[in-house]
Amino acid sequence: MEYNKLVSVTGLSGLFELISSKADGGVVRSLEDNTTKFVSNRIHQFSHLESIEIYTTGDNVNLVDVLTAMKSSSEKLPDANDAKAIKAYFEKIYPSMDFERVYGSDMKKMVKWFSIIDKAGIEIKLSDAGESVAQENIVAKAKPTEQKTASVKNNAPAKKINTPRKMA
Repeated sequence: MEYNKLVSVTGLSGLFELISSKADGGVVRSLEDNTTKFVSNRIHQFSHLESIEIYTTGDNVNLVDVLTAMKSSSEKLPDANDAKAIKAYFEKIYPSMDFERVYGSDMKKMVKWFSIIDKAGIEIKLSDAGESVAQENIVAKAKPTEQKTASVKNNAPAKKINTPRKMA
């Protein structure tokens, strides 16, 4: 299993591996109990862990950076129900995190996700596509871009089209 296949699903606890996606949802497998099920995107939203960024006092960082810091830290993971211990933990392992914009519930979620990922033995790293996107963002920030404006030559007013409605 790879990190780039991991998703969080709103309304469902834990992390999931996205097995396949369809127009109306996706088939996911729970990392905790290995159950597989279809999740409708009409009810739930999917968030790829690769796309999640964390606020810091400088530039935002990818969740991978925080999870890597958690893995390399010698600090013991705090209890997920102790908000003060969780905040103190992150102040030690990632002091540049913006604690005014990163909520306690987000930090709690990161602790839970890290323990799930660690238990499943998944390597925490961005995929090549994720790394190239991050590099492109860095390059784009470094180089000023020219903004081109397009002028509209057609001065004709837009036509309003009235279509009759069917009453059922």
